[in-house]
Amino acid sequence: MFATPRLSRFRRRAALIAGAGLMLLAGGCSDEGRGPVVVSVVGGRDDFAKPLQYLPDPGAKLILESTAQGLVAFDASGEILPALAQRWIVQDDGRSYIFRLRRAFWANGTRVTAPDVARMLMARIESLRRLDPDGPLDAVQAVVPMTGEVIEIRMAAPRPFVLQMLAQPQMAVLSRDGGTGPYRRRAQGGALFLTPIDRSSGDDGGEDQPIPPWQTRVLRAERAALAIIRFRERDAALVLGGRFSDLPLLVPAGIDRDNVRIDPVQGLLGLGVTGSGKLLDDDAIRAAINMAIDRSQLPVLFPLGGWATSERILPDQMDLGRPPTQPDWTAMPLDQRRAQASASVTRWRADNGPPPPLRIALPKGPGATLLFAMLRRDLGAIGLPTQRVAMTAEADLRLIDEVAAYDSALWYLGRVGCARKIHCSDQADIQLQAASLSSSAQERAARIAAAEALMVAHNGYIALGAPVRWSLVSKRLTGFLPSARARHPLNHLFRSTN
Repeated sequence: MFATPRLSRFRRRAALIAGAGLMLLAGGCSDEGRGPVVVSVVGGRDDFAKPLQYLPDPGAKLILESTAQGLVAFDASGEILPALAQRWIVQDDGRSYIFRLRRAFWANGTRVTAPDVARMLMARIESLRRLDPDGPLDAVQAVVPMTGEVIEIRMAAPRPFVLQMLAQPQMAVLSRDGGTGPYRRRAQGGALFLTPIDRSSGDDGGEDQPIPPWQTRVLRAERAALAIIRFRERDAALVLGGRFSDLPLLVPAGIDRDNVRIDPVQGLLGLGVTGSGKLLDDDAIRAAINMAIDRSQLPVLFPLGGWATSERILPDQMDLGRPPTQPDWTAMPLDQRRAQASASVTRWRADNGPPPPLRIALPKGPGATLLFAMLRRDLGAIGLPTQRVAMTAEADLRLIDEVAAYDSALWYLGRVGCARKIHCSDQADIQLQAASLSSSAQERAARIAAAEALMVAHNGYIALGAPVRWSLVSKRLTGFLPSARARHPLNHLFRSTN
């Protein structure tokens, strides 16, 4: 299932990592017995310290949903469930969402009130609309407190997927002192200790109310290699946040395939065109990059059951109103596609001279190294040189690897549109803005469909396939479910008594 070509070069590296990892694990918090559940999440410590700044990193998502819930949340199977709001109703044909807050407390012991929540939510909504101007929050007019325990979100027009958006970690209600749970955090060494909160009192335990050790979570953000070794040595019961870039580490580390869980996620895995200038401003060159990539090699590099490649922006129809647009070259054989792409590069070279290397921003990890090798070969075949750069560097092509926040064409189009600084079609952006102002569902769908066709033709996003999300789960843990959102609430996990 996980055998990947050319992994032999990673075995020596993995063995060295294993030796170093065992030294680091010495004296660590063992996950045996009935002690705390130790969880490693792939990432860095800043994901925990500044989660809002580091979204959508898995560590940032996990710490927010663990310590600062929003009105609603996703359960382990990806369904909406109550969080800070104990119940809600939708009125006025979807133009009014009324939430009754449960009894909750801030970290300093003061009661959470509707005016506090309304103010924080409206500020967060206004911030998010700058990045997702055409998403389901575009029609929010106001968030108002109706009583001390009830708030209303007033919409200018009905929008599906509002609840899915409110369940995102960036919608967490967060004060300066922290959130409302379901856990309180306490740093100790290089780890965070998360203790559950009594929902009736906001208390996180004490001498008079001891918390059973197995209810505590010990959370670490660390490199994938160390997290994998920690799990293999039974010093962690769970590893979260695995992506394609670290998938090749599993085999040389000797991980049992029965411990590996793959989430059935949808979203974006591809290259956003983030550079500009004569080369990338040329429509034919962007199309040449898109058609030159041999996506059939991706399942060879990353052999996951059920994982599929794609040339489309959208994985399926969703709310588009028709099947997604295929690029006009998809029916052509690869050699014919590359001949056409090479002719475009030759024409550009005749007018402008040798093209500069395309800077491709990819994350660290052996999976990303394999992907870059494939891209360098494919783009080199049509005369385009490439250079790998870090994700923090300026780039001409930048990897986008994100799980869809909600099941709408608008999420996909917005994520690779003008607001996100992707090389974009102005005409498509106009259509998306018009969709927000549409007076009927039919007009809105037509505008979205027009924008999607224009964006596919523009080639500002080079689709590769669906994101890859994997976890390592001990057989001693129960309650873990594959998630279409790659969300695994820590308070839904239990330790088996077997």
